[in-house]
Amino acid sequence: MSAVGGQEPRAGAPHQPHDEPDLLRDQFRQLLRYRTLIICGILIGLAGGAWLGLAANESYVATSEVTVRTPTADPFAAAAMDRVAMGSERRTAVSDIVAERAALALNTSESLGRLKRGLQVTNPPNTEVLRFAYTASDPEVAAQRANAFVAAYLANRQADAEDTIARNVASLEGQREPLLERRDQLQAELETLVEGGSAYDLAVADLSQVVGRISELNSDISAARALDTSGGRVITEATPPGSPAGPGLPLLLGLGYVVGIGLGLLAAWVRLVFDPTVRSAGDVTRALRAPVLGVLPRAGRGDPEQLLAEGRLAEEYRSIAFRLAYDETFAGRRRLLVLAPRGGIETPLAAAVNITAAFAEMGMDALLVEADLRTPTLINQLRHADGVRPGWARTPARLDGGGWPAGLRVPIDAGESGIFDLVPGRRVRNVPRALTSRAATDLIKHADAKGSVVVVLAPPVLSYADAIALTDRVDGVLVVCDPSEVRREDLARVRELVVGAGGLLLGAVLHSWGNGSENPRGQAASPDLPPPAPQPRSGGPTGSPRATGPDHHRDPNSETMGLRVLDPADLEDGSSR
Repeated sequence: MSAVGGQEPRAGAPHQPHDEPDLLRDQFRQLLRYRTLIICGILIGLAGGAWLGLAANESYVATSEVTVRTPTADPFAAAAMDRVAMGSERRTAVSDIVAERAALALNTSESLGRLKRGLQVTNPPNTEVLRFAYTASDPEVAAQRANAFVAAYLANRQADAEDTIARNVASLEGQREPLLERRDQLQAELETLVEGGSAYDLAVADLSQVVGRISELNSDISAARALDTSGGRVITEATPPGSPAGPGLPLLLGLGYVVGIGLGLLAAWVRLVFDPTVRSAGDVTRALRAPVLGVLPRAGRGDPEQLLAEGRLAEEYRSIAFRLAYDETFAGRRRLLVLAPRGGIETPLAAAVNITAAFAEMGMDALLVEADLRTPTLINQLRHADGVRPGWARTPARLDGGGWPAGLRVPIDAGESGIFDLVPGRRVRNVPRALTSRAATDLIKHADAKGSVVVVLAPPVLSYADAIALTDRVDGVLVVCDPSEVRREDLARVRELVVGAGGLLLGAVLHSWGNGSENPRGQAASPDLPPPAPQPRSGGPTGSPRATGPDHHRDPNSETMGLRVLDPADLEDGSSR
């Protein structure tokens, strides 16, 4: 089975999985489909940053630093311990005891909790330094309170040291008191004893020991009283800060912009996850199990002003027609049913007309059948494009009682692409009977002739069952859809209906012209209106004007920018085919 019309790849074709960078680029492009959400996220982030920068009160931070004096294991010994327990000192600095001393120094009536709210004490790593930082709305107040807390902390440490020394001195003096009494007793005994006796010698030895112990205690007491009881040394005094602390308005706006981008991308990702529409050509291929034959250029946004395309759009239609013509599945039947899943029929109509013109350019006997019998619009569009109603459109009464298609074929000039026949649609009472009639079947069998091709335009398959009634006769189906409008389940449903009816999905054509609900060209004009001014006719899919030759002079009102019905005289000279 071919790569165009089949669902399985050709034998021997190498399987080339998508690279990770390609997948990431595809996902990023899909996120950019929701630019509105991303822009809204950025605006919300900028608004939040501006609100924080303008509404928040300015705060000032004053900082003071203190080196903590290294304590000793024994306050009365000269040896010192290795390090200060800075964690304990930091907790002491923010305690209520220090806050009470600071409140007394500041002479404030604020509660301790409110007073400590602006205080932050930190210890730089591998140092014996405490950094006191106080935050307030006034820079003078911030500096004053930071210094007050430093002074309160040092005073608290000094008071603790003095209390410790006093307790130890009192303990030593308590130990010395009985020794003094013992010394007095021994001195009194020596006065009563005879010198040189054993009792005298024992008393002298005892007195010597007591006096030595008293001397040691006196030395310890003197050393304790001589200790420096200061808790530390201020190395940086707090001064009123010259500028407020915290991020300014520019920084907050920058942070808000970054956060807004993150919020926007998150919202876009959530929307992408729950988006029922197709997100890429790969989604269309997976849902239809058929390839994407072409993507119409973005330059064609909005309904085209003429049916026959020009420029890049014409080349894309020609590329689609060539891919179909050289596919082995389509080449065996040469029948093509062009339809849309939902919405209007404008874009499928333009695709059918341009693909038919491309087939005619290849030298095929192309026939375009408008099988939209509920709201046929091709007549109105030709009337709007030509500026003059064709003869077969001016006299529709001759079709009364004849049904559809009634054998009516109109030769259409497609510019440089050549000529193809058109079977226009017509309103009938019973659409299913008309589509399944013998006349319609014989009309489609025109493709059985050598070098012939039939392109059938049908209404949206999910809106009416007309396309399903034609599927078993036409076989090859081409889906024209807008990936931003059609849902994945719609494409899956189209595949089920086409395959269930015995048809074959040849592929899809993607466009971005909207859902085709508008029909500016298809508005019927009153026959009493004067025709528009003559305009030079542009060419077909190649985009160049078609030379008519010196003997082919036409009525100026017959010059068109789209399809044009040929005069019978142009067909009699045999040059039309």
